[in-house]
Amino acid sequence: MFVRNLRNRRSPHRPPKGVGMFDLAGKVALVTGGARGIGLAECRLFVELGAKVVLADLRIEEGRSAASDIGEKHCVFAPLDVKQPDQWRSVVAVAMSHFGKLDCLVNNAGIFRATPIETATVEDYMEVVGINQVGTFLGIQSVIPAMRDAGGGSIVNVASTAGVQASPGPIIAYTASKFAVRGMTRSAAIELGPLGIRVNTLIPGMIETPMNTESEAVMKAIGALARLQPVPRLGQANECARLAAFLLSNAASYCTGSDFTADGGFLAGSLPNEGSLPS
Repeated sequence: MFVRNLRNRRSPHRPPKGVGMFDLAGKVALVTGGARGIGLAECRLFVELGAKVVLADLRIEEGRSAASDIGEKHCVFAPLDVKQPDQWRSVVAVAMSHFGKLDCLVNNAGIFRATPIETATVEDYMEVVGINQVGTFLGIQSVIPAMRDAGGGSIVNVASTAGVQASPGPIIAYTASKFAVRGMTRSAAIELGPLGIRVNTLIPGMIETPMNTESEAVMKAIGALARLQPVPRLGQANECARLAAFLLSNAASYCTGSDFTADGGFLAGSLPNEGSLPS
């Protein structure tokens, strides 16, 4: 009797029919940190797969240029400081005014800072936590009304291997923020499940992005470490974008509250601990 009643319940999570593996047609996605790196790769791929995209970033000129290059019919730029609740409301409004709905969010914006515990100031710590952790919380919170109105949605929070396995080095704020992202994903998945909103974490490994390539020392360190992992190279932004596309698509309709990793095997446990750095 219980099983029969469970099957008959109306649910926003009913399995979709006839859905392609990476079909995002008809979906509207908001991507933070979309002006470069993984965020930009996601914006490009999502449009290729049929979605409309709001590319949000603090980098005004880069963001506008990227959206124009992708195609303004399918992608619009919106300025966003992820620490500011009022700017989140504005960005959601952009999605609604341009595309009529919002049913996908990728919380991709993040920063990396290396500061020893002994000398780190509260300001140093909160700069990282404010963007990586609080920004993710505000993103989840801000899209709920629009996703509820759309009948459900999917949220992808971008963490890091440093949010699964702490790495040596002075990165306590970054590590804490990325562990928090994974915890928020689980909590949000439970709370928002009844609304038909799925929430998952994407965990990049050592990816060749501007955040890493800006520092020759970081690139040298992660390049050497990457050669020791099962897939012996740095990852590319589009490899993370493809995983994000899957999680936003209806093909992932039974996936929520989980970690999905694109790390070349970094977390498999075969690497030495010394000298490792997060993405």
